[in-house]
Amino acid sequence: MQGEASIRSAGEIPVSSAARANESLHEDTTAKLFLISSISYFFIVGIIAVLIAAKFVWPQLLGTIPFLTYGRLRPLHVNGMLFGWLLAADMGLMYYVIPRLCGVRLWSEKLGVATAALWNVIILGAVVSLLMGWNQGLEYAELPLPLDVMVVVAWIMFGANIFATVATRKYTQMYVTIWYCLGTILWTAFVYLTGNFAVLFTTGVNQANLNWMYVHNAVGLIFTPVGLAIAYYFIPKSSNTPLFSHKLSMIGFWSLAFVYVWTGAHHMLHGPISQWLQTIAIVFSLMLLIPVWAVVYNFFATMKGQWDQLRDNVQLKFLMTGVIFYLLTCFQGPMHSLRTVNAIVSKTDWIPGHAHGGARGILLLCDRRVLLRRAAHLQDESLLRVAGQLEFLAAAHRRGRFLRDALAGWILAGLAVEQPCNSVHRYGDQSQAGLDRKVLLRDPDVWGNRDLCLQHSGHDGWLQGPIGEIGSSLAVN
Repeated sequence: MQGEASIRSAGEIPVSSAARANESLHEDTTAKLFLISSISYFFIVGIIAVLIAAKFVWPQLLGTIPFLTYGRLRPLHVNGMLFGWLLAADMGLMYYVIPRLCGVRLWSEKLGVATAALWNVIILGAVVSLLMGWNQGLEYAELPLPLDVMVVVAWIMFGANIFATVATRKYTQMYVTIWYCLGTILWTAFVYLTGNFAVLFTTGVNQANLNWMYVHNAVGLIFTPVGLAIAYYFIPKSSNTPLFSHKLSMIGFWSLAFVYVWTGAHHMLHGPISQWLQTIAIVFSLMLLIPVWAVVYNFFATMKGQWDQLRDNVQLKFLMTGVIFYLLTCFQGPMHSLRTVNAIVSKTDWIPGHAHGGARGILLLCDRRVLLRRAAHLQDESLLRVAGQLEFLAAAHRRGRFLRDALAGWILAGLAVEQPCNSVHRYGDQSQAGLDRKVLLRDPDVWGNRDLCLQHSGHDGWLQGPIGEIGSSLAVN
């Protein structure tokens, strides 16, 4: 394809035999390394999440061994999920989609492999450091300073590889997925440096304000954009339908870039920060409805007349369910930024319920579609189609189906505005507190271990399907 060609939608990528042959041009070594690593960390950290949830029921579990206490395991779980699973998966997926959208190979596979190796060293170093209690004591920014420096080096290597690949692209017009990926690289650099370095030179209220700016933007400017980029790539590709509107997708991109960075202060409403800063955060939080509606409408319009594909197309089920969770979660966020609502739900389980609704309801469903995609090419497609259907049903069951996720994770967990420990004061004994803790273990979305949850009731047995949903209705590149 010539340099003057343009690409407006992933659905417009040629699907000829020549295009299929070009698939072999992509080595995908780096993408595989990152994705395999992310899958491994996901299950390992998921087990840690189960232990953390269990400790709410049995506080004496694992005794008083220092590195098995809640204060050590919780930062390990959070950072393991954020950087070991989610960000590693996002990096692997960017290594996968960027060369295909640019029509060229990855600029340097060797640099990518070196980046993957360094990233795994960082994660293993984080495991040791956090279990030993060496951390900075800040939410999402617990990693010690030497590891922060290594993260910056790894991100520079990653960003240079992606930007160089885009610079050598064959297509003049960049598809929206590329915009989101490039934006993520730049936003991550700003957000991570602010949240892990600048915060060390501040104290008190200013430090708390910077920290919550980092926490909120880590979700909105690091993880969310890549989830949207993946959805913009695979929804048109999987449904074999052109994207409804490239212009609308760019409205969503630029509005997200402009609005999201100013919303972090809504975590400190009714706190010691200035009222004008709180008001700015509230206004921009409400403005988030603009990029959210632009994205969701674009996806729904793309699927117009194609909804029947959801019967057999498993990856579309995951992707579109993620889109629905994006709508629900991003409606919930602006609403609880209002002062009257925030006064009720702030500092309660509503907040972690909201966070996990985003991380698990949106990003997990959008990201896991490609994790073993290359391996799926080697299998029988009809078998993988059946396996994928079973996995989707199993996932729906163990998550309590979609409504349970939307209600229990988004409302039930969120509306639990009275913390479990308060039950002791309400009822004067440990019985009700224990009941509340069992509810948390029964539906452990609140603590982030949905996919490796302990089933508390007898009728909710273990129902697990093979990790094969990505093998159904494979998209052609």
